[in-house]
Amino acid sequence: MTQTGERRRPAEPGRRASAERARARRGRRSEYDRRRTARPGRTARTGRNKEMRRRWVALLSVLTAVALVYLLWFSSMLGVQQVDVVGSHSVPADQVRAAAAVPDQKPMLRLDTDEIRDRVAQMPGIATVDVSRSWPNTLEITVTERAAIAFFDSGPGGDGVHLVDGGGVVFKTVKERPAGLPELKLPSVSADDPVTRAVTGVLGVIPQQLLQQVTTASAKTPASVEFALADGKTVRWGTAADTERKAKVLAALLTREGKVFDVSAPDLPTVS
Repeated sequence: MTQTGERRRPAEPGRRASAERARARRGRRSEYDRRRTARPGRTARTGRNKEMRRRWVALLSVLTAVALVYLLWFSSMLGVQQVDVVGSHSVPADQVRAAAAVPDQKPMLRLDTDEIRDRVAQMPGIATVDVSRSWPNTLEITVTERAAIAFFDSGPGGDGVHLVDGGGVVFKTVKERPAGLPELKLPSVSADDPVTRAVTGVLGVIPQQLLQQVTTASAKTPASVEFALADGKTVRWGTAADTERKAKVLAALLTREGKVFDVSAPDLPTVS
């Protein structure tokens, strides 16, 4: 007798086990779904708990921000307790602090460092000022003092001997003529005067060895700077341009006999 169909093979053991596990998982999911459906109150409580946690986190964040703002902007905990002055020598540090007028215990972030800088910069002996915060409680004021490059004497009936820096700024009055500084022989001395700035500008760039020999410096125009040396010789320097070239030419010329040494045009120097 001939069979028209193939006999179905029995399921392999591995395949049966996989099918049973899949049915078990479906059964567990169904049971979990039935439990969730049967307990709506538990799901609602879980949602409320999550919402309360979110509200507490938001509230704590707001309180932290408020506390931080108060600490930085209003509390004296981060207020100024010390003012350090760096770079002051001839100008007493206490005078710098007095000019700065930093409010004690004022919160560091509320300090206007630009205003403090401007107040200190008005001091005659101060050239530059930098103000910075050094957390948590220190304000640092770094100053550069003016350095005298010359002086001028107001003469009889005047108010004394005045020190002048390289920018023509008159910043200090002293009782006696300072040794080692040239005297300015000018009708008037002021940082606003172009002739003053020209003369002090030249004195600020000539070689130190030459500067030590200068006794007086004068000019009628910004381009006609000249100075007298300790040995009685006169140097016509001209403008502050070509300083290095003029210095080399002058060093060679000073070995010659003469009274007036003109290096205002360094390519055509003269001795007379």
